[in-house]
Amino acid sequence: MAFLKKINSKAKPDSNTGFGTNATSYGGRFITKSGNANVKKTGIGFFDSISWYHTMVNIPRWKFMLIIVSFYFVVNFCFASMYYMIGVEHLKGISATTSLDKFGQAFFFSIQTYTTVGYGHISPSGFLTSFLAAVEALFGLLSFAIATGLFYGRFSMPKAFLMFSDNALIAPFGNGTALMIRLSPFKNTNLTDAEAKITLGMTIEDNGKLVNKFYNLDLELSKVNALTLSWTLVHPITENSPLYNLTQEDFQNITGEILVFIKVFDDMFSTTVVKRTSYSFSEVVFGAKFLPMFSRSSDDNRTVLHIDKLNLFEKVIL
Repeated sequence: MAFLKKINSKAKPDSNTGFGTNATSYGGRFITKSGNANVKKTGIGFFDSISWYHTMVNIPRWKFMLIIVSFYFVVNFCFASMYYMIGVEHLKGISATTSLDKFGQAFFFSIQTYTTVGYGHISPSGFLTSFLAAVEALFGLLSFAIATGLFYGRFSMPKAFLMFSDNALIAPFGNGTALMIRLSPFKNTNLTDAEAKITLGMTIEDNGKLVNKFYNLDLELSKVNALTLSWTLVHPITENSPLYNLTQEDFQNITGEILVFIKVFDDMFSTTVVKRTSYSFSEVVFGAKFLPMFSRSSDDNRTVLHIDKLNLFEKVIL
């Protein structure tokens, strides 16, 4: 209750954030650093709870390729096993003598059938083997159609190619201080009509109960016409800010989170894309300022944006 009294009474909480106020029902962050909702869904079947398309489109590139390659070899291994059980004598052109060689040639015949390459060196004979080859050819066509759609979906899906600084800073600003968060585009895209919104969420004790309170933080500049260089989001900590009375010790002892929402138009995709992230109070550096991350090129003809300097800051005295 003592901390509740420290919150600026001029700062009015926002009840339309989409997050609940009952703090005892929440665990961990509201939003992950990657911008996803920190929610685990239960009470429904596993296959019903997962959108396989969205999962395959959003997983990391190495996982996607591993699944595609693994699926390719596992499927062909299964079909080769069925050819082997039916009998490799029903595959004309096999000249192997050992069991391993026979299975190996059945495996590569499966690959030729699955990919519809069909070199012609080995061909099926008999009803069962021919039927199995027909089923495998159909399965291969459908599999490659799905894989092609997933590849296209991953390449064509609109994404906000923005990077956020690892830390939020409490930095000098004018005659006072401000909360600062830096972001920057990192791809060869043209971003326009960028709009930012920051929400502060804190878990506090009110009348003996833990509750979540949320506040919209006013920004010095919430919209920019073109986002070509880095953009530092600045929330001046004025007498109307919920951060007005908070000290460095408060940031260390309070459970709080700063939610950042960015919306921007991408010329490449010709659509609006969004990006989200959050900063826990433990990720807020008190008394620091960002170092410049762009400079003039050596030939004075271009501006150089140093993406590797996005997180650089220096400590200052407030």
